[in-house]
Amino acid sequence: MPRALVTNDDGIDSPGLHALADAARDAGLEVIVAAPAEQASGASASLGAVRREGRTIVARRQLPDLPDVEAWAVDAQPGHIVVAALNGWFDPAPELVLSGINHGANVGRAVLHSGTVGAALTAGISDTRALALSLDVALHPETDERHWEAAAGLLPRVLGLLLDAPVGTVLSLNAPDLPPDELRELKDARLARGGVVTTQVADVGDGGLHLGEIEVADEPEEGTDTALLAAGHPTLTSLRSVAEADGDLVQKWLAGEDAS
Repeated sequence: MPRALVTNDDGIDSPGLHALADAARDAGLEVIVAAPAEQASGASASLGAVRREGRTIVARRQLPDLPDVEAWAVDAQPGHIVVAALNGWFDPAPELVLSGINHGANVGRAVLHSGTVGAALTAGISDTRALALSLDVALHPETDERHWEAAAGLLPRVLGLLLDAPVGTVLSLNAPDLPPDELRELKDARLARGGVVTTQVADVGDGGLHLGEIEVADEPEEGTDTALLAAGHPTLTSLRSVAEADGDLVQKWLAGEDAS
């Protein structure tokens, strides 16, 4: 089985990261963990890092219940970690990137801003297969109990699809925060227009803005990842990273310029 980098944007101490590393190891993957030393949500595919004398700061860590797994805390964003891992940090380089399990769903076009998804997309543009995993935790959950096993338990099934897919394939898996036996059928899902949470300016004061997060109240469009997830279905979406759009707009404009 391939060598897999496990990372996230919630940080090295996130229980979702540990659950994913455990599931990946149980699936037979050779696992290396490298994750932000601190929370890095909303980082998208940023390459930001803390450097000392030009070097990104890293430190060896031991994960609870995973003493045999090589793990690193990195003072950097997930995208930076993926670039480093695939370009000389580890020898041999990972053949697969698993990012998550994120505390909160990553759905809709808002996945653009997710550090979890950003790590996977960064792998994709480096011709590396990647999977982002997220758990649909409410913005203000009623209990502290999280069903990480709901997302982790889907890994072996989705892993088979990913390993058979072309290099550079990026998948995003979202699971309801429910016991595994309460999950409905896994569904292929298209992205909703927005996410489940949006950011708004709460107030404007002298010298600054206060931004707050609120849950989206609009009814999600039928068949989208947001709607299916709300109905209890895990969702799987194939994502395409940076690529050129249809060139008709520019071609027509240039043709008009030439004619004039």
